[in-house]
Amino acid sequence: MKNNPLKIPLILSIIFFIAFSFFSVFLYQKINNINKETEEITIIWQKEMNRRENIINLNRTLEEVKDKRINLENHFAKSSDVVPFLDTTEKLATKVGATAMVDSLNTGASNDKFIVQLKATGKFESLYKFLLLLENSPYELAFLSVDFHKSSGDIKNTKWEAVFKMQLLSFIP
Repeated sequence: MKNNPLKIPLILSIIFFIAFSFFSVFLYQKINNINKETEEITIIWQKEMNRRENIINLNRTLEEVKDKRINLENHFAKSSDVVPFLDTTEKLATKVGATAMVDSLNTGASNDKFIVQLKATGKFESLYKFLLLLENSPYELAFLSVDFHKSSGDIKNTKWEAVFKMQLLSFIP
């Protein structure tokens, strides 16, 4: 009987040890599962943060290149924007003291060419400056022909006429 009182605490200790061991293993697995879920959520969160940062950077870049984009869009004349192109060319003539008017327009058979013929009058210097302004305009032009000739007038007030036939290379039909 002496062994009996010692056996009960030993058995109880072993039972508690086994129970706490199973409970510890259960908690360890639960903690590992929570850590895995946390890692997955962290990866998803990081991807979302990277995406948002990319969007912010893209918006910032779009704002920085806004002026350049507008200049680029102004370089190309769409078929619906032909009138502003023609107005621009006529305004260039008035800046240098010449008068210009559109003589003819031709869009070509394939609609990828836009040919303009301008007739300008004024002093020779004004017409030459007008030619330089056309060459340096924001539109890409190819001059097919340029014809200068004296129209009339005395020696001091000689009037010249110029006919510019040019193709608008930056034309989008």
